[in-house]
Amino acid sequence: MAFCLPQNMPVMCREGQRMDFWMGLFVLLAAWPAALSVTRYSIPEEMERGSVVANLAADLGLEPGGLAQREVKLDIFHNKKYLDVNKKTGELLIVETMDREYLCPSKTVSCLLKLDVIIESPLRIFNIEFEITDINDNAPYFRRDRVELDVSESATPGERFSLPNAVDPDVGINTIKTYKLSPSQHFAIEIQTGTDGTQYVDLVLTRSLDREEYAVHNLILTAIDGGNPVRSGTANIIVKVQDTNDNPPRFEKQIYTVNMTENSPIGTTVIKLNATDLDEGQNSELVYSFTLYTSEKTQDVFAINSNTGEITVKGTIDYEDMKFYEMHIEARDKGIYPLLGQCKVVVHVTDMNDNYPEITLQSVKNTVNEDVPVGTVIALVDIRDRDTGDNGKVHLFIHDSIPFVLNKSSDRPLHYELVVSKPLDRELVPDYEITLIVKDSGRPPLSDNETITVHLLDVNDNAPHFPQSFYTIRVMENNAPGALLSSLSALDPDLHENQYLVYFILEKEIANTSMSMLFSINPENGNLYALKTFDYEMEKEFLFHIEARDSGSPPLSSNVTVHIIIVDQNDNAPVIVSPWRAHGSVVEEKLPRSTDKGSLVAKVIALDVDSVHNSRVTYQFLQVTDVSLFSLDQYNGEIRTMRMFSYKDSRHQRLVVVAKDNGEPALSATVTIKLSTVETAVKAYSDMTEVPLEYDIFSDLNLYLVIGLGSVSFLLLITILVTIVLKCQKVKPSKTAPPCRNSVISERNSTIADSTLVSNDAYWYSLFLAETRKGKLVVRQPMPKGSRYIVSSIPRSTGVSETSDSAPSTLQVN
Repeated sequence: MAFCLPQNMPVMCREGQRMDFWMGLFVLLAAWPAALSVTRYSIPEEMERGSVVANLAADLGLEPGGLAQREVKLDIFHNKKYLDVNKKTGELLIVETMDREYLCPSKTVSCLLKLDVIIESPLRIFNIEFEITDINDNAPYFRRDRVELDVSESATPGERFSLPNAVDPDVGINTIKTYKLSPSQHFAIEIQTGTDGTQYVDLVLTRSLDREEYAVHNLILTAIDGGNPVRSGTANIIVKVQDTNDNPPRFEKQIYTVNMTENSPIGTTVIKLNATDLDEGQNSELVYSFTLYTSEKTQDVFAINSNTGEITVKGTIDYEDMKFYEMHIEARDKGIYPLLGQCKVVVHVTDMNDNYPEITLQSVKNTVNEDVPVGTVIALVDIRDRDTGDNGKVHLFIHDSIPFVLNKSSDRPLHYELVVSKPLDRELVPDYEITLIVKDSGRPPLSDNETITVHLLDVNDNAPHFPQSFYTIRVMENNAPGALLSSLSALDPDLHENQYLVYFILEKEIANTSMSMLFSINPENGNLYALKTFDYEMEKEFLFHIEARDSGSPPLSSNVTVHIIIVDQNDNAPVIVSPWRAHGSVVEEKLPRSTDKGSLVAKVIALDVDSVHNSRVTYQFLQVTDVSLFSLDQYNGEIRTMRMFSYKDSRHQRLVVVAKDNGEPALSATVTIKLSTVETAVKAYSDMTEVPLEYDIFSDLNLYLVIGLGSVSFLLLITILVTIVLKCQKVKPSKTAPPCRNSVISERNSTIADSTLVSNDAYWYSLFLAETRKGKLVVRQPMPKGSRYIVSSIPRSTGVSETSDSAPSTLQVN
């Protein structure tokens, strides 16, 4: 053994050193007398820290002051130091609260703790016993604070059910003394004590249970100890009453009355029955069904849902078949021994307008001519309704927007005639869908309809018509023969042969020429063609009629006016008529060298027989000997001197003038004028033009002119009279050609009367020059036979238009 010796002993015990066996034995023998005495103390548990238990020094016979010089050691319990000694006073103190239930876990009443007190210098050992007395510091408790019990509601009073015991760590009087149960009409407790003194609690049924009254009973079990103050603990006892099938299903009523209209749709709900069962689980689940008292005919009309109790229509409800139905219904639960409840459902059938009126067509005309007279019968119709009373009263009608009407028979109230009320026109409406509607007077009214389709057959009642009443067609001259001019298509809304059109040109002669020789039309499609090449200078327009005729019987036709306008091309070059010269020759003129500046030397006049636009002629020098000596007006062709002649100027001047028209491309003609200057006093050309008519009226040239004009005027008058007589004997043409285009030769105004004469080319030039000086415009025209000309002079303010052919040039006054 190893022992630790006090410090004042001769042999010291150091840490890590050991005494031999004999030294230890000596020490034990020295301390043995003190260890034989035992000191006992009794202290309650849970004393506060610092509490004095006893005066240990006095109890052990020691001087209190002597403990300060000596070392005192106390044993520890459960690894804790609960007690200590005050070395100054020798008192034994509480340094840690002591719990008896912790220090003495056993349920024994006595709890003794032994403690060795070792006092050194000299070594003495004292045995001390501590009795820890119990106090009521713990309340009873249940290991399960919630207990659930399932009790059948069929259990008999007196049945017992074990309940868990409560636990109290305290002992003696402080432990559990009794149990109490919360007030209950159905349960009580009985307490039994075992051989070991343990109390057991039983729950006893004192009254029959009814789950439908109370499905759950909530009880509180209280455990009470005998301490002071009294402590207690509780547990919840939940008793669940288990159902038994002791309640039959019940309906709200024994007899249910329902009104249903006949012909209610299949699936319509009649009534939804709701039986109740106070039981639960399968004992409350119900199954609905018809009983044997329900007829098969009723079951054919109605069906019941076995789970919900809903009665619906599954057949036809006909008031005429049955006025009411009776159904006997039972509701049965699903308990082991099922219970059932019964009721009766009476369904009264309400009559309604369930028969539709009917339409019967006795005879029908589905196709009629569009020109049938008003009042023609199209169909014979009968109506009827199997219902009676107001439900059987019917009337027939159609929409008012169609040209048909229903006439009711006077001797047969339900017989009608469908007749034509207005003229029909297939071109407007080719087919009619006539809907006959029959309706009764029920509430709500029922109706039915029948549709009759009437097709209108075409008759030739529409003449062809052209989109335009007047066609103006422009044709360029020099066209190719056979060229397509236009397509003149007429329309005919009829059908089949009544729609097939044939086109004709109505015969008309112009200048002894038939239109069919000038134009041709395709009889099938109305394409208009030119049969010849047209010349604007010879023919400017044509006016005729085209007829479109259908193939109906009798045929119908219409015509349209066609106005052909020949459009001019620039196909004629200007012709220089002044100064006159033989073909290809040069014009020679003589001028005095003393001619003043601005004097008129010559005037070039060119005529173009094309239209106004193409016949506008302008003049310009092509060649000139001296550009500073002469000027040329580009519009009137006048050649004037720009200065006086000088001695340096050549005696011979050569002028080449070109006359160009306004066409595209432009055409032109030239004239060469050879001027020679002389020293003799030759009367200037300009002076001749400036002298008024009355001053030179007796000149030789004017004398010839007056004689010629008089003769020609007389011949012209004779010709006009003869022409008028011949024209009166012919049919007056429908329309004369419009005036031709004009060409103004001069801007001078003159009121001299017209004159006409016949001349050859030489005389024509002389006459043209003379008349030009007098401010007149001269026009020459080819005679019908021969190469002679008709020359007409008119005032310069009058316009001129020209045409040309293989014959010599023609000037025509507008």
